[in-house]
Amino acid sequence: MYRGRPAIVFDALTTSEGMASWWGPDEGPVISAQADPRVGGRFEVRFRTRDGLEHECAGQFLEVVRPERVVMSWQWTSGGEPGERERVSRLELHLRAIETGTELTLMHAALRDEVSARSHEQGWGGALDKLVRNFATS
Repeated sequence: MYRGRPAIVFDALTTSEGMASWWGPDEGPVISAQADPRVGGRFEVRFRTRDGLEHECAGQFLEVVRPERVVMSWQWTSGGEPGERERVSRLELHLRAIETGTELTLMHAALRDEVSARSHEQGWGGALDKLVRNFATS
């Protein structure tokens, strides 16, 4: 649950500035974030984890239904899960207005195997925790 209207949470999920504020699995910084949130537009995010490693992912916006839904292709371009680097997976974000703000559901599909799925689940968990903290302080 995020203490913000769906349109505000949507912007955090789809804009360069928004992605730069929460992307990455831990407290490491986002080094760069670029996003063109329209169907066919691309995104690219580079971040550093606490262990000093840099990771970069990129993809394309496949569906953009403001402020309810975003679907993106996803691919590691450096770092990340080595077995996923040549693969393109699918990231779906669904937002729903609730009384206290916005409920967000994230699904990352078409990953290589269960090990990769668990790794991505942990990574997204950390990133979404940062997003919650951002909305708690704004």
